[in-house]
Amino acid sequence: MKFSSPFASLLALVSITAAVPKSRNDGVIRIPLARKSADVAGHVDMSALSAHLFSVSNKYRQTFSAFEANTGYAHPLSAKMRSSIRERDVPLINQGTELWYGEIDVGTPPQTFNVSIDSGSTDLFLPSASCMDCAGHKMYHAAASSTAKDEGKFVPLSYGEGRVIGDEYSDDVFLGGYEASSQAFLAAYEYSSNFAYPDFEPDGLLGFAFEEISGLEAKSVFETISDSGVLPERVFSVELSSTAGESELSIGATNPNLYIEDTLTYTAVTQEGYWQVNLEAVSRDGSIVASNSASIIDTGTTMIITTDAAAEAYYQDIPGSSNSTQEGMTYYTIPCDTIGSYTPTFSFGGRGFDVSEGTFNLGPESEGSSDCVGGIAGMSDLDFWVVGGIFLQNVYTVFDQGNTQVGFAELA
Repeated sequence: MKFSSPFASLLALVSITAAVPKSRNDGVIRIPLARKSADVAGHVDMSALSAHLFSVSNKYRQTFSAFEANTGYAHPLSAKMRSSIRERDVPLINQGTELWYGEIDVGTPPQTFNVSIDSGSTDLFLPSASCMDCAGHKMYHAAASSTAKDEGKFVPLSYGEGRVIGDEYSDDVFLGGYEASSQAFLAAYEYSSNFAYPDFEPDGLLGFAFEEISGLEAKSVFETISDSGVLPERVFSVELSSTAGESELSIGATNPNLYIEDTLTYTAVTQEGYWQVNLEAVSRDGSIVASNSASIIDTGTTMIITTDAAAEAYYQDIPGSSNSTQEGMTYYTIPCDTIGSYTPTFSFGGRGFDVSEGTFNLGPESEGSSDCVGGIAGMSDLDFWVVGGIFLQNVYTVFDQGNTQVGFAELA
């Protein structure tokens, strides 16, 4: 499970919220996503950046634990984290968030909620009517739904630096008009401060990963819908953008208007649980700096995060680059006037996809600084790459459950 907060003072901090879904005239739900701006200071908040990196570490520690509990064996990528001495404490920082979120309906009659769209976790959680820490969020009223059922299970879920505690319920959940009947989810009566409104603007979180990493030992809403056989294709696809009106979630198909069709390239999921695929290469200026690495495609994480060695290899010969390490987390800076010359290319399925300067350059590391923070960071307890929004804003992404693969295409 997870919640991943980026940095309050990025140059382009955004939240994404769903407009009313278009009609399902072709069996496909397309949810347009709009941009909401936030006031920013014009440079990176380095304390918030550290908190973001801490949250990713703790998030994967928790989801690896859920995988082992659900499957009976350790996840192949978890060895380095399991050997760590302790779970990291995450600084509590009042920070804005960069989220993509949309509407779902729950119950009979339907209650409408905004939820963060997260391919790196599985479970759905919402604030319950008894939540004392959820002011500003819309709350789920089980007593008002004729299809609600209390499953009688107390569940705590950890999402990086955030935590929710509540009771497991089942109820009918509707995503863009498709029904997940008797869907398991958490009705929380306690939200940690990291989920407080308005810093965490959506009401809850909707995971799109596999059952193996569920803290509820349940399928995701998408898996439930997909397994019911109602979708034209067992896929969901996203375009994520910081530009108003240019983000979209499609359920049941892709939207060919948003990408160049002959560039759509698929790569197989190598281990169900996460959307985990082989990252064939990371290159810079045509030179390969990493190859054949495990990677997790994560819409809920902003940064691109990798091993310390891979991050060092990426930045080591860039003139003027420097780094800063804090308790196992390392970020890098490059002179702002040259950072555009050192953007990465990620290769999946035999095709390379470029990361733009606008997404790779997070902005000056402090007010008035001539050094800018790069979008790839290192983490000492990772053995893999977390491929987050910095990359995903440059491609159209297809999560194909039916064929257990992920596709990427160049944007139209």
